[in-house]
Amino acid sequence: MTLPPLTLPTAAAVSSLDSNNRLGLDYAHEATHFPALGYGIIDAHAHINGLVASELWHRAARAYGIECTYSMTKLEDVAAFRARFGAAIEFIAIPDWNAPDRRVAQGASFLDRIDRFHALGAGIVKFWNAPRVMDFARELQSPGLFALDGELRTIAMEHASRLGMSFMVHVADPDTWFATKYSDAAKYGTKRDHYVPLERALDRFDNPWLAAHLGGWPEDLEFLDGLLERHPNLHLDTSATKWIVRALGSHSRAAVLQFLEKFAGRILFGSDTVTSDEHLRTGEKSNEMAMKATSESGAYDLYASRFWALRMMWEGEGSCASPIADPDLHLVDPITHTTNDAPVLRGLHLPPALLRSLYRDAAVAFFKRGF
Repeated sequence: MTLPPLTLPTAAAVSSLDSNNRLGLDYAHEATHFPALGYGIIDAHAHINGLVASELWHRAARAYGIECTYSMTKLEDVAAFRARFGAAIEFIAIPDWNAPDRRVAQGASFLDRIDRFHALGAGIVKFWNAPRVMDFARELQSPGLFALDGELRTIAMEHASRLGMSFMVHVADPDTWFATKYSDAAKYGTKRDHYVPLERALDRFDNPWLAAHLGGWPEDLEFLDGLLERHPNLHLDTSATKWIVRALGSHSRAAVLQFLEKFAGRILFGSDTVTSDEHLRTGEKSNEMAMKATSESGAYDLYASRFWALRMMWEGEGSCASPIADPDLHLVDPITHTTNDAPVLRGLHLPPALLRSLYRDAAVAFFKRGF
């Protein structure tokens, strides 16, 4: 089971017009070039919202072999999404991220929403602890309020544990951000500092844990090796396409394979696809993520590009320019790179058994669901 070798496009083939399709691909047609796997892929990490946009996501997901997606969908839309997509979507309990009072949203309100998500079938709860959460705590004049080993998080974890739920966590952020956005160590600490409360929480709660974005440190496989060795209840997902493509491309194929083989069964496929009905229209947008598409065709390319890039990386041979613009290159080196530049996407050509573990078997074991 192989893909045709990936070919590095000529400079003329790279377009600056579409940040999600720099290579001018017909993503619907491209999907037909991928081999039949003989099983469905489970996407362990996505944010599927918008009743119209979700139809485009579902079309792209099916085309690229995604059988089931675990999504951080707004609680108020879960019933409608369940009715529309059935077994193609499962849900991750999340707080109300738009609530004006973050202290309440992460406190008593979160406990209530965990109960309501659980009643709707969710078996996992998300704890978002990117460095920006420290800014939120400072705004509330309560440094450390949202620490993973702090009182507020501990109460929520105890509550979810009583319901038999597993935990998803986002900790740290890309190295590119620590070199720029979080360069003030007095304010944000070092990147390694962010893992201290995580490890304390991992020791305190023996629930299955899923750390997003390859544990927040795909740039350092040696660190992740130690983290997984110390905490047998910890699993990682491979979501955040731009970040993962950039970071894994900096390692040798041998190093990535050695890591994946050592921890096979504990590494789950994820895309971090984010959908929104705002992607279907022009005009004023509510946030940066909403600005990533302005039409139905653009939204489809946004969603499908993630599946194309990830499957090419995991299954393909050779290399090509990534079709997805990666502004982090410009962030760390604005002289050399524009905001539309992208890293090289390197095919890892995983062996079939390892690929199946990543795409499906690890998720089946982690979520303990029949598929």
